[in-house]
Amino acid sequence: MPSATALSRFTVLDLTRVRSGPTAVRQLADWGADVIKIEPPGGDRIGGNRDGSDFQNLHRNKRSLTLDLKHPEGVAVLKRLVRSADVLVENFRPDVKDRLGIGYADLAAENPRLVYASISGYGQDGPYRMRPGLDQIAQGMGGLMSITGEVGGGPVRAGIAVADSSAGLYCALGILTALLEREQSGQGQWIQTSLLQAQIALLDFQAARWTMDHEVPPQIGNHHPTASPMGAFPTADGHVNIAPIGEAMWRRLCGVLGHPEWAEDPRFADQPARSRNRHDLAEAIAAVTRTRNAAQWVEALNAAEIACGPVYTMDEVFSDPQVQHLGMAETVEHPRLGPIGLVAQPIRMSRSEGHVRTAAPDLGAQSDAILNAFGFDAQAVADLREKRVI
Repeated sequence: MPSATALSRFTVLDLTRVRSGPTAVRQLADWGADVIKIEPPGGDRIGGNRDGSDFQNLHRNKRSLTLDLKHPEGVAVLKRLVRSADVLVENFRPDVKDRLGIGYADLAAENPRLVYASISGYGQDGPYRMRPGLDQIAQGMGGLMSITGEVGGGPVRAGIAVADSSAGLYCALGILTALLEREQSGQGQWIQTSLLQAQIALLDFQAARWTMDHEVPPQIGNHHPTASPMGAFPTADGHVNIAPIGEAMWRRLCGVLGHPEWAEDPRFADQPARSRNRHDLAEAIAAVTRTRNAAQWVEALNAAEIACGPVYTMDEVFSDPQVQHLGMAETVEHPRLGPIGLVAQPIRMSRSEGHVRTAAPDLGAQSDAILNAFGFDAQAVADLREKRVI
């Protein structure tokens, strides 16, 4: 497996837990940054099963250092690491870092070039700053649940941690932007995002329907909120997504479905008419798509160059030949679990490579090596271990 070197010159101190922060740091680790996962000596009690798929997928390509940040000597060790680090990422509740003495001002004093990144539930200030932030809460407050689900069916959460994951990705983008800016200014800065901000930003055009047009988007089920027809249609053995873009593709769809007359029907003659009559059109298309299985429709529609695709279960996703060609699952060797499959980095570059190189580290597995590299000799490490600082 090739090594990832694009970010190998950067050292990242990872104080994150759960999902949003680890998602941000994983982006840096996959591209070769030296990520040091700093954990309490007893381990992260809310991080989940360390040998489980979620933990392994989130924390691959890292090294682990145990450090008690509630101990003054633990904070002193962290500050020593900060002096040589490029990035620190944390997703504590906003008051925790200041109480520990490891807030941005504290650590920037140790290293003005430090890029300090924070993810919280609602932001570092404001009336909700102290509320506990969780993905589903952010999905609800951020508007996603109000536009997800069938018409009149009540709010529905997305099937993945959208707010957590998007906050992590926005945070990673902020970190990389700050590192680029540092090349000009020579100074680090504090990067802040939150689950609520990320969730709202991810709504994109749905949010802009309100901010610009003062339109409250409704639930629309498995169909596109503004274009018609575009959605999931039932087949004899499942569902197929069909998305004819533009008039030419719409006319070809009418032909494949065996109803060329729909193209001339005043109810469906153009996009505004199809949107006004979306329910009738969806029912008419569904009556046809139910007559054949999904694979047959995908083949016929692709042959006519109509955008479409199957609706897969997860096992079917990773069995698909295009997914396999893209290499979206990577195998890495775990020292106890043996070979394990993890989700691959989705970005490709022409020269640089991002890969799953190592499994998630065991708790404190690299503590001695990390501290030695930062100038702690064997006796100093032994003293820290005796005091249970590490």
